[in-house]
Amino acid sequence: MRKPVALRLGAVGLTTAVAAATGVALMTPGASAATGGVTGYATQNGGTTGGAGGQTVQTSTGTAIHQALCGRASSSTPIIIQVSGTINHGNTAKVSGNSCNTTAGVIELKEISNVTILGVGGGAVFDQLGIHIRDSSNIIIQNVTVRNVKKSGSPTSNGGDAIGMESTVRNVWVDHVTLEASGGESEGYDGLFDLKNDVEFVTLSYSILRNSGRGGLVGSSESDTGSGNLTYHHNLYSNIDSRTPLLRGGVAHIYNNHYLNLHESGINSRAGARAKVDNNYFEDSKDVLGTFYTSERGTWQVSGNIFDNVTWSSPGEDTYPAGPNVTSTTTVSIPYQYTLDGASCVPNIVAQTAGANKGNQVSNGSCQPQNPDPTSPGPSSPRPSSSSPSSPGNSNPPSGTNLSIGAGSDGSSKASGTSYGDVRDGNMGTYWSPAGTTGSISIKWSSATTVSRVNIREASGATGVIGSWRLVDADTGTVLKTGSGAGVITFPATSLKKITFEITGANGTPRVAEYETYAS
Repeated sequence: MRKPVALRLGAVGLTTAVAAATGVALMTPGASAATGGVTGYATQNGGTTGGAGGQTVQTSTGTAIHQALCGRASSSTPIIIQVSGTINHGNTAKVSGNSCNTTAGVIELKEISNVTILGVGGGAVFDQLGIHIRDSSNIIIQNVTVRNVKKSGSPTSNGGDAIGMESTVRNVWVDHVTLEASGGESEGYDGLFDLKNDVEFVTLSYSILRNSGRGGLVGSSESDTGSGNLTYHHNLYSNIDSRTPLLRGGVAHIYNNHYLNLHESGINSRAGARAKVDNNYFEDSKDVLGTFYTSERGTWQVSGNIFDNVTWSSPGEDTYPAGPNVTSTTTVSIPYQYTLDGASCVPNIVAQTAGANKGNQVSNGSCQPQNPDPTSPGPSSPRPSSSSPSSPGNSNPPSGTNLSIGAGSDGSSKASGTSYGDVRDGNMGTYWSPAGTTGSISIKWSSATTVSRVNIREASGATGVIGSWRLVDADTGTVLKTGSGAGVITFPATSLKKITFEITGANGTPRVAEYETYAS
């Protein structure tokens, strides 16, 4: 009898012990280290850009997410939906419109394209509520947590899948997400990341999948073999019974993942599937690679993996483990460039980068975490259609009245000894700093004020620290400008009550001495 995963949570815990080994970067010919932006098979078939170039909308309920989808001019109009807070059954209703096809109790991305869902602020949690993608393309989901989605019991959502895709889905990038349950099928849960019935060009990267009976499948049965061209890299699979993933047909590239406490089986290549399995770290687990629970076998190409306290079953009628002497049974050609971290450092780099609310950090290709490259495409720096990224300088400060003097201010968490008000006091000797290397600071007025220029002035000793940023109309969520470096930012005149300077990348702790705003 299968032991319920929920009974094992206390023994495994929600954190993992990390090996502090040093790794060596191994590169494919012509490859360069990925430092942010879309990776893997999601870069193929024309690439994956999500809602880049579209309107940015801020939401804090599932209904508002559906409203954002339904409010577009068409089902393919690009949109970036920023999400904060907890999304649940109580705030997720069906919304109707010509550009959407939604339903209550699930985030429904059906018959649409060109959408980014991006967790912001203190975090976005989809609680007992799944995300369903069907007959859709060019979707990005980043920096969110999806937890405890059930197929039985109450409440139910998405067939028990945290994220599920089916029926002609193309080009999806799921990145820096945390997908978790609190048990297995007997407790009402199903898969964390399920793909079936013709899903292709998908990448799952820098994510955590944990505390579930099933990590995820590709193909719903041995006859559903039309999905493939999938990449799984720099993910943590922890305290899972099986399906990490289960593959039926197609090609999957699985590299630099950390597998910890897999209780029954891991990568299950079946029904003609071909898996390229590179530089993964398998730890304290059973039957981490092979064909299991069927006689319809799949194949694998292996290199550079580490098997640390892995046990293997004896071959049987429907059990074909790859180990204990793991060798390749096929050859797989990968069409995109990628960089391999050494397997010995995978537990360490994955622990620092994988999951939601990790600052979307990635590996630099040498087992060191770093912020995403602000020049790379991706939802952490969406580019508005009305303006191009700006690289301001301090040489031509605006003239006229600094509207920040006498206004209000607030922002994200501030470092000890600093104040939001220090950015609008006209004194270069005082400053605000975020609690970390990134954060946001806002200027606000009691009535609508027209602004067309901003001057960000760094304090003495911190010049050049600010890297990538976004300037946001906080009333509407519209991104007015993106760029890098402090200085003067010019944009079309906008009437607003609050304007936010959001630092998304820095090479240290920023110090904003003055956040000046001007009408012209």
